[in-house]
Amino acid sequence: MLTLDDLSFSQDGFTLSLSGKVAKGERLALLGPSGSGKSTLLSLIAGFDWPDAGRVAWEGRDITQAAVADRPVSILFQDGNLFPHLDVFENVALGLRASLRLSGAERERVEESLAQVGLAGYGARRPAALSGGQQARVALARMLLRDRPLALLDEPFAALDPGLKTEMLAQVSDLSAARGLTMVMACHDLRDAERLCDRVWLLDDGRKVLDVPLGGLRDAPPEALRAWL
Repeated sequence: MLTLDDLSFSQDGFTLSLSGKVAKGERLALLGPSGSGKSTLLSLIAGFDWPDAGRVAWEGRDITQAAVADRPVSILFQDGNLFPHLDVFENVALGLRASLRLSGAERERVEESLAQVGLAGYGARRPAALSGGQQARVALARMLLRDRPLALLDEPFAALDPGLKTEMLAQVSDLSAARGLTMVMACHDLRDAERLCDRVWLLDDGRKVLDVPLGGLRDAPPEALRAWL
């Protein structure tokens, strides 16, 4: 379980303040307008920022001030965060070792991860030679290769066309379910949340204003969510 206890973080006139829990294996969507605190919250969970007060815990272990590399977290960014001077294999292999010095077994794991996302045989290509959807798959392969139990997704497919975005969300859903991942995804579109997640937190001005299951939500939507339907 991911536990956020009385988190508070202030920067440049903005303050995030909230508490909450995400059960093991649950998929949580963070919905809200730009500047509502979605990416800030992911940054606090990932360890890129530390809260001014409060606690972040995973399975009862306090990770509030743990180094990024020591957290049970893998991250998928909106831009994929691929390195143009490295080939596809090397970009994915960074999920295992920053030195890229891999054993034979580790090289096999990289190849298997690429095959899982439909990119078998693409290892020698550079990111610039790939389509946007293929680049997104490379980033997904790297995230999965890290084999961490908590996946953080920061609007990872926002730049893709609607059809390709739907396809990528379905692939993430299938692969994460097979691994039993716990997931927190920031998004602007309730439809994306419904395709992938079990529950939604609606954020506004650094506060959690709604916490509801996504199943059957459209049948009787809360007032706060009607603008997102």
